[in-house]
Amino acid sequence: MHAAPAFPHLAGYYVISLRPAGAHSGLRREAARLGARTFALSPWRIAHLDDAGTRDALRHALAADVVIFTSPPSVAAASMLQTLVACDTQSWLAVGAGTATALERAGIVGVRAPARMDSEGLLSLPELADVQGRSVGLVTAPGGRGVIAQTLSDAGADLRRADVYARVPTPPSPTRIARLMALPAPWLLPLSSGEALQRTFDTLPPEAVARLREARVLAASARLADLARDAGFARIEQATDARPASLLAAASPDHPAS
Repeated sequence: MHAAPAFPHLAGYYVISLRPAGAHSGLRREAARLGARTFALSPWRIAHLDDAGTRDALRHALAADVVIFTSPPSVAAASMLQTLVACDTQSWLAVGAGTATALERAGIVGVRAPARMDSEGLLSLPELADVQGRSVGLVTAPGGRGVIAQTLSDAGADLRRADVYARVPTPPSPTRIARLMALPAPWLLPLSSGEALQRTFDTLPPEAVARLREARVLAASARLADLARDAGFARIEQATDARPASLLAAASPDHPAS
């Protein structure tokens, strides 16, 4: 755990969290350590899937030559369906450090994650350099990370996809939107999911979207920084990855300009 800084440089800021419902604690703790407050604006909640089709798809995916998990929720959902066990001949990959840690806690040893914690970083790993004719299990959820499945399929992989959880939309209530509009500036918007941003835009009234665009975006990757720019944000910083500490570090006065 990082000690609180002597001079919290985010004092007075509001961090707008687009994490799933119930998943704001890590970002909230880091924001508080730096002196900021957090406002949860979840575009969805996580629902684990548990049916015969999902279980069959998961078993098939976990038997592949290469097994990929795309998020900590994918690890949690899969672990509830069956015990995760890796064979010596398999490679287990994670999109980022958080997912790798979740797999290690589930008992998987030797998980590989890229230094660049996004889809492009994952696809650059040597285990995925030549997937022609090889089986690749993708444990994920509908929507998001579409570039992974498409790229692997185009490269000739035998793709075995298992959607083990779903993102259930949670549109903000009028009261929640009013509270958002009443928050004083300045705002920070950590961005680790383009889909989360789009769903948020789709559910907010125009005046709230315009206000949100005034936030300073802390993007987890160059792709997300470009997406934020295309979405009309003017102030964008690029973080090193999607972990809460990394995202908020991008707001530091010492952070290199993007």
